[in-house]
Amino acid sequence: MSDILQQLAQILEERKLASADSSYVAGLYAKGIDSILKKIGEEATETVIAGKSGDNRQIVYETADLWFHTLVLLAYQGLTPNDVLAELQRRFGLSGLDEKAQRKS
Repeated sequence: MSDILQQLAQILEERKLASADSSYVAGLYAKGIDSILKKIGEEATETVIAGKSGDNRQIVYETADLWFHTLVLLAYQGLTPNDVLAELQRRFGLSGLDEKAQRKS
């Protein structure tokens, strides 16, 4: 399942070298962090709205958009899906309450 994440990460890295008028992602990179974050905010809102609707197909569609734009952010910042997967692995088996308590210390 993470193969698609790796493939997307590779494409997003390649888009860093593309011209802004040849690629949607290259255009986002050229506009900078604020445009990327704005897009993530829009997609997060659309995901919330889809969740409230209960339409499973729309939830999946909007979640895919949110994940995609989050991957754009990761690539822009020099991070990869593996960085997030490693953090999730670190949390595996740790209760959410315990994990939150660790953040405070």
